[in-house]
Amino acid sequence: MLADRIIRTGKKYLGTPYVFGAPSNRKDIFDCSSFVQHVYGQYGINLPRSSRQQFQVGRPIPLSWLREGDLLFFTTPKRKKKKGLDRVGHVAIYLGNHTILHTFRNDKKVTITSLSPYWEKVIVGARRVIT
Repeated sequence: MLADRIIRTGKKYLGTPYVFGAPSNRKDIFDCSSFVQHVYGQYGINLPRSSRQQFQVGRPIPLSWLREGDLLFFTTPKRKKKKGLDRVGHVAIYLGNHTILHTFRNDKKVTITSLSPYWEKVIVGARRVIT
């Protein structure tokens, strides 16, 4: 299954350092959206560079329909009070079992994180980009 291969590839980067604004062509550093862009791009799924742009790709799905390989989008403290698309500030790959694969400032590396309790409170939406 494609989602399994995408997740396996993403997990190869566990521990890779987080750098905000990391360029798309780097594999030794990532920010959240460059990481997602790189992993999906290896399977011919070309995603835009920013999490806000990625939030406009694929098909929106209700959280009750989440499956492995879907993209989850979150707001951040800086963006929490903004409206619409401007609220999006983070993207992650859903792994199933209430966990996500992503990279962000707090852990400063590619990591696997539980959605509970913090992340599930700041979800903005989900998109399916695997057909």
